Amino acid sequence: MSVSGTINPRKIPELRAVLELIKPITWFPPMWAYVCGVISSGVSPTHDWYIVLLGIVLAGPIVCGMSQAANDWCDRNVDAINEPNRPIPSGRVPTHWGLGIAVAMSILSLIVGWQLGPWGFGATILAVTAAWMYSAEPIRLKRSGWWGPGIVGLSYESLPWFTGAAVLSAGAPTLPVITVALLYGIGAHGIMTLNDFKALEGDRQMNVNSLPVVHGPKAAARMACLIMTLPQLGVVGLLVHWQQSYYAMSLGILILLQFIAMSIMLKDPRAKAPWYNGTGVLFYVFGMMIAAFALRNVPTIGS
Repeated sequence: MSVSGTINPRKIPELRAVLELIKPITWFPPMWAYVCGVISSGVSPTHDWYIVLLGIVLAGPIVCGMSQAANDWCDRNVDAINEPNRPIPSGRVPTHWGLGIAVAMSILSLIVGWQLGPWGFGATILAVTAAWMYSAEPIRLKRSGWWGPGIVGLSYESLPWFTGAAVLSAGAPTLPVITVALLYGIGAHGIMTLNDFKALEGDRQMNVNSLPVVHGPKAAARMACLIMTLPQLGVVGLLVHWQQSYYAMSLGILILLQFIAMSIMLKDPRAKAPWYNGTGVLFYVFGMMIAAFALRNVPTIGS
């Protein structure tokens, strides 16, 4: 298939363009979540440090990088409208190379995931499947403003958190760990919604029904803020219930800082959404680490 807007097509991609295709800046969330899972397990990684490092590399450069390549290949027509300078629509990465990179990295993900044992391998299968379900036809969950950000949030936050805890524990994580990981994955739906603002025009033309397209920027931004906040308040409540009051208080302060950033963003959501993703989201991810350390002190009885 040809892509409108492709210029200066190449037979072999530029190395810099390939790196741009797999977007290193996006690797941080799943890597961070995996570390949160390791910490929340309460198991010392002293003798299993290689598993921690391998899991971080798998979560970030390999699986997340693969998902970005797959998404860019599946989105090449949308990107030709929104961001024609991206690697595939610009021709710096030939279309067939984009697909080949995504498929090759999917296979590599499964090979590396196998090294993490049954829990790590099972999680890798889910992650690779979710990446293609999000981007590829005929499923293409990203067409929905609910299913798309939802599967990304769970894949970026909940799944790597669960995996880090499971691999270190050599078994299923405790119920408190699973619950907190799930809540942060749900809250990440709001972060993904704010990320959709940058593709507003292309999404409208290509019938991608993101929340900003369906409800407009202001309403979508308010919904995103609510979705980000409620799960975090749930974590605060759980930490109080588990008698982790100091951690709960610290998390409450970070939520308050997010409220301040949200109030600024909501004045002009379309212009300020990228700013919020670079500021307010930091308080969100710091809160994840606070919750991870708190979980080390939570009793496992009844889990």
